[in-house]
Amino acid sequence: MTETTDAVLRKTPLYALHVALGAKMVPFANYSMPVNYPAGILKEHLHTREKAGLFDVSHMGQAMLTALPGIDIAAAFEALVPGAISELKPGQMRYTTLLNAQGGILDDLMVTRPVRPEHQHQLFLVVNAGRKQEDFAHIEAALDGKATLARMEDRALLALQGPTAAKVLARLVPEVVELSFMHGRRFRAGTDELIISRCGYTGEDGFEISVPANAAESWAQRLLAEPEAAPIGLGARDSLRLEAGLCLYGHDIDETTTPVEANLLWSISKRRREAGGFPGSTIIQAQIKDGPKRLRVGIRPEGRAPAREGTIILDANNAEIGHVTSGTFSPTLNAPIAMGYVAASHAADGSPINLMVRGKPLAAHVVPMPFIPKRFHR
Repeated sequence: MTETTDAVLRKTPLYALHVALGAKMVPFANYSMPVNYPAGILKEHLHTREKAGLFDVSHMGQAMLTALPGIDIAAAFEALVPGAISELKPGQMRYTTLLNAQGGILDDLMVTRPVRPEHQHQLFLVVNAGRKQEDFAHIEAALDGKATLARMEDRALLALQGPTAAKVLARLVPEVVELSFMHGRRFRAGTDELIISRCGYTGEDGFEISVPANAAESWAQRLLAEPEAAPIGLGARDSLRLEAGLCLYGHDIDETTTPVEANLLWSISKRRREAGGFPGSTIIQAQIKDGPKRLRVGIRPEGRAPAREGTIILDANNAEIGHVTSGTFSPTLNAPIAMGYVAASHAADGSPINLMVRGKPLAAHVVPMPFIPKRFHR
């Protein structure tokens, strides 16, 4: 949460709806956002796991990157990220990271290659809210003379997540059932053009739906009118993504962490690991070869007390070996969970560790992530 005052906070197109639904609004990434609704974080979390939760993620940055004549847009963008963008097929999307010269993560983002042949010189980007201005300026400067970036500030973004998300959305846009996980494309619904991708931040099946800003409230109300759907705030979004083992930028990853240290090596294809050609590739290739000095791991504390962000991690002899970056009480597991960075020598699953909670060492151990099985639609 930021220290920004209400007077200067930006509002998404759904602000009035949030207030009407009784949301508790808080500052987040310079926006006034709902942290929870009257049902509360616990019920919102469990509802998403059982049915379908609707999230307002309009604060995220949406943009269309368009190549100038003679430029291969995917190859050009690969110079900024370690993801295999050139291998994307029409309609396919990929998670990747913008990197600095040291291999540190400037941001993580989603990249989609459009379906239509006339749009193959473009890439659709969705970046984090707190980094969108920096991201877009960085991309524009790096690709100056090769591509132009159009910020899509006239669009809102909704996320519908949960095991019944497809059933709910298909009542309004029947063709979405044809989408498979990590694919997206444009749909025409009445007078609105939607960009819908099958992905999400909860570990459940779901969709992110880019809609015209002036139609956002109408679409949200139509989705919430379905019996399985309920509004969900940032509080449950955070506990859901942590159960799924997913990173939150500025907490679990930042400019001081590389994808290797963050256990995101899966996001770098074999071709790119070997060929490099992206910022910090020499450092990242050395970490792949020799192993990083630290790693992001999952943590299960013993007992019921959660270990919050910043908690010091100790080895069995109470020597400091790292710190917690995210921690909460898992509603699904009815137990505390956390993730953080530890020295690589203590990163193996099952490794015993201690967490310094309220001045006392609390027993815990390293566990694999995600904490619960992911249920993406394959």
